[in-house]
Amino acid sequence: MTRWIDSHCHLDAFEFTQDVDSVRAEAQSRGVEHCVIPAVEVANFDRVRLLAHQYGDSYALGIHPLYVPSALEEDLQILSKALLENNRDPRLIAVGEIGLDFFEPHLCTPEMREKQLFFYRAQLRLAKLYQLPVIMHVRRSADFIFKGLREIGSDWRGIAHAFNGSDQQAQRLVDMGIKLGFGGSVTFERALQIRRLVTNLPLSALVLETDAPDIPPHWLYQTFQARAYAHSQGRNTPGQLPKIAEVVASLREISLANLSKAVQDNSCFALPKLSPLLDL
Repeated sequence: MTRWIDSHCHLDAFEFTQDVDSVRAEAQSRGVEHCVIPAVEVANFDRVRLLAHQYGDSYALGIHPLYVPSALEEDLQILSKALLENNRDPRLIAVGEIGLDFFEPHLCTPEMREKQLFFYRAQLRLAKLYQLPVIMHVRRSADFIFKGLREIGSDWRGIAHAFNGSDQQAQRLVDMGIKLGFGGSVTFERALQIRRLVTNLPLSALVLETDAPDIPPHWLYQTFQARAYAHSQGRNTPGQLPKIAEVVASLREISLANLSKAVQDNSCFALPKLSPLLDL
């Protein structure tokens, strides 16, 4: 069976409260050998760490831009302390999920943009301090993400997850050492830019992810009209990754085995502490 790494999966999410054991077991049975579980706020730091240890996966600690409005500056001190206390934990492999979101209207006010930028830069500095890569949320913000990386340091490793920027923005991040994460969005035929990127970028630039329970692939997605008629939205799970990979392999016209090997290598480059955790 072809083996996969889900480089971004929120197993701690509310949607998995009742059946996380079976969700992870199903993914394992489909060849998903490893999941990277990023935190989104200080309140779930312990949960992602416990899940990573429970399932033999890995985790990242950080404050997501969607949680910045309710975050306090003191949360950065809590994050720094958690990174220090868990510094020798082999399953802590990155600072994340951090980044910028300039899509959601409530995050685009001048005040919220500045607060996001403050937390983003502060967390980049912590990543440098603790010598960890970064897992970044990049939504309508690729130029600002790049600017922050360039200003804070060099020799970056990490992942720009759910990437949906321009060809030029993609190349600038790749040139800095950042891999680009692709998931369920690539399965939609109308996602022309994402499919173009995943087809034309160097294979060495790509990692795969689900962002479960979010960003469902097209076979789970329900339109607004369907939801209005009581059709529930399909819940994304890490077990969907192999089928997403089939779409990517088809677009690139390569074998699943070649894609699996490439994204394993790319994931380990982006997240160096991942390699010792894998039985590859």
